[in-house]
Order: sequence, then C-alpha cells, then structure tokens
Amino acid sequence: MLLNDFFDLNDPFTNLYSKDTPLWSPLIDIKNLFKDLGNIEIDIPKGVVLENPELISIGKGTVVEPGAYIKGPCIIGENCELRTNAYIRGFVWTGNNCIIGHCTEVKNSILFDGAKAAHFAYVGDSILGKGVNLGAGVKCANYRFDEKPVIININEAKYPTSLKKMGAILGDFVQVGCNSVLSPGSLLAKGCICYPCINISGFYPRDSRIKTQEKNAHIRSSLSSSLQEKS
Repeated sequence: MLLNDFFDLNDPFTNLYSKDTPLWSPLIDIKNLFKDLGNIEIDIPKGVVLENPELISIGKGTVVEPGAYIKGPCIIGENCELRTNAYIRGFVWTGNNCIIGHCTEVKNSILFDGAKAAHFAYVGDSILGKGVNLGAGVKCANYRFDEKPVIININEAKYPTSLKKMGAILGDFVQVGCNSVLSPGSLLAKGCICYPCINISGFYPRDSRIKTQEKNAHIRSSLSSSLQEKS
C-alpha cells in the first residue's frame, strides 16, 4: 500500500501526507485541513444555497448550477462543475476540473484534479485520485453495520484505521462502473477498472480488472459446492 502505487508523488495533494503515514491519514485529520477560506471567485446564480459562505472557497471558471447546495467548510478548485442538486455536505476539497453531478452527495472527502462523480453518486469519507471516474449510481459506503472502526483487509492481514467512518481510497485514473458499491475501507490502486454492478471490498493492486463474470463464477462455484455437500 505504498503512496506511489495510488498517486503521482508530484501531485500537490500528496503534500497532505507525512512520511510513513497510512493512505487514510488525511481523513483522520480532515477537519483541520481547511484554512484561509471565504474566497469565492465566481458569480453564484440564483437557486444555489451557500451555507457558511465565509467558509467556502470556489476557484475561477467553476460552474455552479441552480439547485446545488454547498455547505462550508469546503474548497472547490478552478474549472469544476457542480451540477443541479449536487450536495456538498462540508469538509470537501476538490482540485481543478472536477465534476460533482446531479444528485451526487459528497462529504469529508478529497478529490484530486479531474476526479468525477457525475451522476447519483455518494462519496463519503473518501479520497479520489487524479482522473478517477465514478459511473452513475456508485456508492462509497463509509459505515460498518456493526458500527465498529473500519479495518483494511489485505489477504489475511488486517490493518485498523481507528476511523468509525471511512469510505474508499481510489488511485489515479481508477474507473468504477455504474451502480457498483465500494464497502468501507476499499482500496483500489492506480488504473483499476471495476465493471458495473459489483460489490467491492478490500485491496486491489495496480491495473486490476474487477469483472461481473469473475464474481458470478465465484458465486456459482460456492453454490455448486454447497449443493454437492447437501447431496
């Protein structure tokens, strides 16, 4: 789980990491990252709701469509799109050229340059690397059913995060297909591609391909073994 397996080390957002800190460390301290806010460099159209505008910064060239709801503190970069009914719940930091789309909710998250959650997505307590694209309906789940802190599972090893809420960490240029769900603590390194309608959990190394066929084959194998045992 090296940092350069997920992000370009020359990316300014990697300055949020100290040496030898885990991939999720910016999420631990996310509420202390927001400083020198209140610089809105665009005209806000009617129909946009800004809650705590003194804690909101929005860069030049960004388009905020009527119906968007933005709660500070947050930092929105330059040339971004916040589309109708986008919901920014606070403690959100985006780079430039990001898209937060129609009926997408984002909270306690960091989006590197060019990250996109354009349609009906939920991004909670997550980090999306440069150029990440979430298909329509993708959910980054951030809370365990048993309410215990999130644990990262890699093969047979377990890594406690101390976080009660943690979504996904997606490396640069990861693509997640429509209606997929990332379980709390999912880690996908650079270049991973997840096909639509998959439930993802755990760690995937660089350039992994996560396919429906493989998931269904595993299910069929499990069902077949179970039926054989019963017979």
